[in-house]
Amino acid sequence: MRQNISGSSPYEPIIGFSRAVRIGNAVHVSGTGPVGADDADAAGQTRHVLTIVQKTLEQAGAKLEDVVRTRMYLTHVEDWEAIGRVHGEFFGTIRPAATMIVVAKLLNPAWRIEIEAEAVLSG
Repeated sequence: MRQNISGSSPYEPIIGFSRAVRIGNAVHVSGTGPVGADDADAAGQTRHVLTIVQKTLEQAGAKLEDVVRTRMYLTHVEDWEAIGRVHGEFFGTIRPAATMIVVAKLLNPAWRIEIEAEAVLSG
């Protein structure tokens, strides 16, 4: 059974997407930008994004420990270490498969990071 989880992004109805989709024991969290933290530095934006991801997972009945994969889209390669350290604050002991990709731009030009996550619930 499919469960669409809505978030607070103003882009959801315009683009036609859900913050996350749960199908069975899998939860797929859409690319999540730092909405509301546009003026923060890369670390602050990353912390904000991962907090949104965590809340979204909880709405889907999952937790950070269930995350098996993250994808981080950076607009500035020099931010990789600051972003990576914050990712480690959230996932240091969980250690999901993770990828960092440098992109030219994100939807909002002030965003330095966007993150996707995939979780698999046990049982």
